[in-house]
Amino acid sequence: MATIVGVQFQKNGKIYNFEVNNLEVKPDDYVIADTNHGIDLGQVVVGCRHVEETDSAVALKKLIRIATEKDLQNSADNREKEREAFSVCQKKIAEHKLDMKLVSVEYAFDNSKALFYFTANGRVDFRSLVKDLASVFKMRIELRQIGVRDEARMIGGLGPCGRQICCGSFLDEFQPVSIKMAKEQNLSLNPTKISGVCGRLMCCLKYEQDHYEQTRKIMPRIGKEVSTPDGTGTVSDLNIVKETVFVRITNGDSSEIKEYPLEKVEKITVNESHQPNEKKDNEADREKRSVSSPAEADAEADAGNDSKGKGNPTNNLNRGKKAQSSSSAQNRNQRKTEKPESVKKNPALGKPVMRENPNRNVSQQDAASAPEMPAEKPEQASGSNWAEAVRKAIDSIN
Repeated sequence: MATIVGVQFQKNGKIYNFEVNNLEVKPDDYVIADTNHGIDLGQVVVGCRHVEETDSAVALKKLIRIATEKDLQNSADNREKEREAFSVCQKKIAEHKLDMKLVSVEYAFDNSKALFYFTANGRVDFRSLVKDLASVFKMRIELRQIGVRDEARMIGGLGPCGRQICCGSFLDEFQPVSIKMAKEQNLSLNPTKISGVCGRLMCCLKYEQDHYEQTRKIMPRIGKEVSTPDGTGTVSDLNIVKETVFVRITNGDSSEIKEYPLEKVEKITVNESHQPNEKKDNEADREKRSVSSPAEADAEADAGNDSKGKGNPTNNLNRGKKAQSSSSAQNRNQRKTEKPESVKKNPALGKPVMRENPNRNVSQQDAASAPEMPAEKPEQASGSNWAEAVRKAIDSIN
């Protein structure tokens, strides 16, 4: 078992854990500790507590001793030197005409170095300034650029709420804050109302964010219908902190907004009774869209009749006549003189339909006794040869 304590080196700064090293310390005691930046004076803010040796806390550094009166006097002298160094550094910045703002000066406990904190809009070339400060103070000089939030912590002040700012009183580290938090908490998006003294979003927006996120998941959304003890209504507003719902209830031509606790409001699920009617309407629309032209309708009818019975040539002739009924009388007379095979050259648009030859049941003797086409018309003779080949193919299939 190892015993550790929490030590704070700056006011409202981060708390670091140190091993007690067999010292009897209690909260509010000043101690000397070995830090990464050298020996420093700090105050115990967290009392002793025991941890397992397997814990990573065992590898922490140890306290050197409890601070004496001499150590405290040395620290007070360093505070006086810091105020003097602050005024000297401001004069040097003005002499070098640097665009930077000095925030604070910090002396090391053993007077080995001085650390100057400043803010600037961009990068600053302060090499000449460091040389001048080193020649004045005769020690190691460090300049460190910080942000506006760190500046507000060091300077302190009062927030819009009238209390001391959080980062300057108890907040040991900054949490990320976004504009989404202000939207979820229904706050005004006016920058002057949601910004702190540092000009950034207020850190207190993070405090209630987890509660808002968890409560919104179980509360109905604005605009949804809910069931209340007074009837059905529409959600008009939500109070996340009090966990209440504002519902607009309509009675005839008048409406009224009432506030209900969350446990007295029930969400209304979607009514599924209208779904069959909707399905029927959708099926009817599909049927209407499926038949886009008379030619496609005739093609589908022919496909159905062919699948039922293929041996009825009269039906095929009637279907050919129906397809030709939309044309003029002159075109109809010309098509009568042509052979049925010519119709196959211009099938109806859409799904291809296999049309049968109406003369496939004619015997071969009748076909032989039929008059031959004159040789002086080569186009018709070639057409008869093609028709005869088609008949032979159909007879072989049957």
